[in-house]
Parts: sequence; C-alpha cells; structure tokens
Amino acid sequence: MDAPPEGNVDTESCNEVEDEKSGSDCQNMPAYMSSVLRRQYLQEMVKAMPAPIQNRIVFLKNLQLEHLKIEAEFFEEVYKLEQKYQLKYQPLFDKRKEVVEGTVDPATEKPNWKEPEHATDNEADIEPFLDSLKAFKSIPQDAKGIPGFWLTVFRNTAILSEMVQPHDEPVMRKLTDISIKYVDGHSYTLEFHFDKNEFFTNSVLTKQYVLKSTVDPDDPFAFEGPEIYKCTGCNINWEKKMNLTVKTIRKKQKHKERGAVRTIVKQVPTDSFFNFFNPPEVPTDKEEIDDESQQILATDFEIGHFLRARIIPKAVLYFTGDIVDDEDDEDEEEFDENEEDEYDEDDAPPAKSQNKAPGGNKKQSPNDCPNQ
Repeated sequence: MDAPPEGNVDTESCNEVEDEKSGSDCQNMPAYMSSVLRRQYLQEMVKAMPAPIQNRIVFLKNLQLEHLKIEAEFFEEVYKLEQKYQLKYQPLFDKRKEVVEGTVDPATEKPNWKEPEHATDNEADIEPFLDSLKAFKSIPQDAKGIPGFWLTVFRNTAILSEMVQPHDEPVMRKLTDISIKYVDGHSYTLEFHFDKNEFFTNSVLTKQYVLKSTVDPDDPFAFEGPEIYKCTGCNINWEKKMNLTVKTIRKKQKHKERGAVRTIVKQVPTDSFFNFFNPPEVPTDKEEIDDESQQILATDFEIGHFLRARIIPKAVLYFTGDIVDDEDDEDEEEFDENEEDEYDEDDAPPAKSQNKAPGGNKKQSPNDCPNQ
C-alpha cells in the first residue's frame, strides 16, 4: 500500500499503527513527526474543529497571554530581590576575598557543620592521588592566603576547566576574586580581580551580561522568563609579547625562481581563557549571525550564568569537593559498554566538546535559582 501524502493522516494507516502500538490513535500521530510538522499538524487540527471550540481555544490562549504578562512581572520582582540580597551577601564575599588573598588570617575555628564520615581511611584508596598531592603538601606553612584557590575552583568544574589552557595557569594563579554587580536595567557585571602580574596591567577584567525579560509581541508564547541576549567584554592591556590569546608562528617560504628562503612570522588566535573577554558581537538582525558565532554566544551565556549562579556563591564548596561536577560520571553511565569505538586504533579518541553546558547536557537557564 502506498504511503499517504506527507501532512495528511490516513485512517487505514492509523489503524495499522493502533494494532502495533497499544493505545495509540490518530491523535497521537504528531509524536512521531518532526517538531515543524507536528506544529503544522496541530495548527491544522485546531482549524478543523467546530467554530465554537475554536473560540474557546482563543479564549484560553488570551488567558495564557495574561498569565505571561504576570509572569514577566514576577521575574522583574525576582531580579530586584537578587539585587537586594546581593548587598547582604557582599560582606561575606569580601571576607572570603581577604582570606583567599592573605590580607586577613582568621583565628582557628571549629566546623559549624557535621563532617560526613569517610567510607574508609585505607591508604591504598588514596594511592592514585599521592603524586598529585605532593604539590599541596609542599606548600610552605607560612604561605599567605589560599594559593591557587580560584584556579583550583576552575579546574574542578568541567566547562571552566576546558577554558583554561596550560599557558593561562600562571596568570590564573594571580586571580584573587570574582565578584558580581547588579545594575538597574536588567544586567549584571562579572568582575575578575587580579594581583599584579607580568601579563597585563589591568587589576580588574569585566564581563557584562544584559538580560531581557519582556514578552515579545511578535512571538509572545515563546516567553520562558529572563534570557541573556547580549554580553560585553573589556580591553585587556597586555604587556609586550605576553598576549595569551595569540601565538606566534614561523613559516618558511621558498622563492620559486631564485630558490631563496625567507621566514614569515605572524600571530594567529589561539585558545585561552582570556578570549572570554572578547565575545562575538551580536548583530541587530539575529539572522545575520553565523552558526559558529551563535554557538559561541550560547556557550558564553551559559558560562556567565554558571559563574553568577554557582561559582561565585559557592566557590569554596567547588574547591573542597563538597560540590562535584559529575559530568564525566553521567557520560560514563550513558555509555554502552557493548558498543565498539568508531575510530581507528591508530587515531586519537574523539576530543571532548568544548561547548558543553555545566553539569552535562542540561542547559543552564537564567531562571535557575542562583542560590539553590
């Protein structure tokens, strides 16, 4: 029997599907369609209904529109609350900064929480970590603050660790604090504070994110709360020959006729955490942005939210492992052990994606409570 034309529902075919899948009928068929066809099908479904039912649906969607307007007001209040409570958090963050950079050394304290019991104290269990722990055991007793605090925090989270390259580490060790400032107009600025270093003269690098939390009249039902739609970095005043976002390459060229050889030296972009402060510009017309830049921006927005909502409030818990970024564990759980590798033995295994959101494939939303 010939397949029914695309977009039409064939009753006889539907009966066959019902025989194969218990409980399914023609009304469930959109579940097997692409999202575009499903939307088209459902729109046609509504148009096919009697006029009185169509009117009731219009009434319900008008109610939904009113709900979205109230929801937008809700997020306005949430943003104001975030601003208010940031002022209450800030004194705690200031104390954290003083301890991390070593300007204040707190008196000896006992934990105000109950430490979890360790499963085992067997030295054999920590044997794989002994070499890595040597560097920490060698820290002098009179060391100031907490050496490498923020670099360790970054290394303990998958998406941030991927951003930091080995050549970034010396200056990342000079990072003394990450703070946040909320301003009116639905935007916030991340401030990265650096101790004096040989790479750049800036004491603070900034990244501003602008949020949009209004219902778009052209597409009102797409509203899902505040979303980051724009970000602005800052200029880094690099010292001569210390720019970590570029690398120098030398290429020899041979003259075709004379046979003379010359060396061409030029700088090309390279991976670095500090590319974070130079994001692609967002054009006024969204259709003008290419797919690669769109992906970079999407990842950038997720990182900005992750820093604001997770890293800044709970940095010490990422440092100590009380919060563990278990992205790799989730990947292993989903991996089929019986599935064979798809690359040749002589080839390197596929590299990890550089554009994963924090915590695996779950997309971070600006609506997530920043202090969960």
